[in-house]
Amino acid sequence: MARIIYQTENGGVAVIVPADEALANHTIKEIAEKDVPSGLPYKIVEDSDIPSDRSFRNAWEVEESDLTDGVGSEHDTFPDKEGDSE
Repeated sequence: MARIIYQTENGGVAVIVPADEALANHTIKEIAEKDVPSGLPYKIVEDSDIPSDRSFRNAWEVEESDLTDGVGSEHDTFPDKEGDSE
């Protein structure tokens, strides 16, 4: 199962766990662009890459240079799919 990580403004690491319902309708990249704060770089990783010991979760770190999968969008909605009509 994929997770999305990004560096918070205070230097910590945020982990986004996409809901199954969101993944049924959108790509992990679409979810990341929607949910990662605007302008912040992110990385899509496997859940096995996230430390299982949450005792020191506030001490987790990530190098910004490792966050290479994209950047959060300025919009907090999913992009329109071609052919969708309201």
